[in-house]
Amino acid sequence: MHIRPILIFALVAAMSFCNVALGSNTAYGVKVVVIDAGHGGADCGAHYAGVTEKYLTLKVALKLGKMIEEGMPGVKVVYTRKTDKALGPTKFDDLQARASIANRAGGDLFISIHVNAARSSAARGVETLIMGETPKEQRYNEEALFENNKDELIDMSDEKTAAIVRAYIQNLQFTYGEYSEAMARCIQKNYVAAGRRSRGVKRQLLRVLYATDMPGVLTEIGFLSNPAEAALMKSDKGQTAIAHSLYQSVRDYSDYVLGVRGHGGGGSTPTAEPAPAPKKETAPSTDAQLGRHKAAQQSGQATKPATGKVRYAVQVLAHVKPVSLHASEFKKYKGKVRQYKSDGRFKYKYCLYESSTREEASRRLKEVKRVFPDAFVVKCSNGRIVK
Repeated sequence: MHIRPILIFALVAAMSFCNVALGSNTAYGVKVVVIDAGHGGADCGAHYAGVTEKYLTLKVALKLGKMIEEGMPGVKVVYTRKTDKALGPTKFDDLQARASIANRAGGDLFISIHVNAARSSAARGVETLIMGETPKEQRYNEEALFENNKDELIDMSDEKTAAIVRAYIQNLQFTYGEYSEAMARCIQKNYVAAGRRSRGVKRQLLRVLYATDMPGVLTEIGFLSNPAEAALMKSDKGQTAIAHSLYQSVRDYSDYVLGVRGHGGGGSTPTAEPAPAPKKETAPSTDAQLGRHKAAQQSGQATKPATGKVRYAVQVLAHVKPVSLHASEFKKYKGKVRQYKSDGRFKYKYCLYESSTREEASRRLKEVKRVFPDAFVVKCSNGRIVK
């Protein structure tokens, strides 16, 4: 008479255990997510009406981490900070320390959380940044965005540094670029689903993204200078909503990565052209390292290069390994690029439109930038890129 209830109880317990076990063994496209609460300590970030960016980013970061830990069992969450503190004596040291924490943790995804600000209180909306350079940024007129982040940007006024960084950005297209953009699009999609105004996905030369060895984004969760958005970000309900949008984005991105790697996954593809699985390449992350990697920009042998006097070409990609000239990453220029060799770390360079004058190459550059925003003009002679 008492056996049946015991058996039922045992069955229910076993089913519960199996559900927990299955949940903990769910396949995810990410294993380690690094969450970076922007600013901290003496570095308050944006501040309006007694509210500072460093507190808002920390609250959202902690909420996001908790959601991932509870909703994605088995995924490890690493925080760059869990309290109000700076991570280095200078801004450069602080940003490098954040990247180092992420790299040591072996992160699969880096999410840096920031709050925007502008001179006009009418400015509003959310935007997500990935590593890259735009013509506007080259002219230093990205106004609110540039002014708010200028102390976190790589200084491109030095020609050698600029060349190294641009080669790294091009290499990023084959390693993490497509993945970073996929995550950024997931974030913006979920912001919009939550009723936020999207300012889109943008490229910017952020030190912390340059130094992290993984797909990464920096998301601006709203304008503290806008009263309505400030009220949203200050409230517990608003912080939870923002964190939930980011959490859902991590899940969507996880599905995307699984799909790209051929492990199934039901997430929609957030980019028009899926990238191959990421291959980790260590990026130069300090000024000293930038100096040691300057040779990466002097590239060489094309498939059928012109020889003799100095010529000009449009470089679209730099990579540490050979890439097929018909690879999908060259998009509409498949089969049209030329391969050059270099003695630097990025041994293989890929260029278009070798020309006799810089003016002609510059005209071609405008066309190429529609497909490769980080393309730039280089000099070449006898099959080698020269200073």
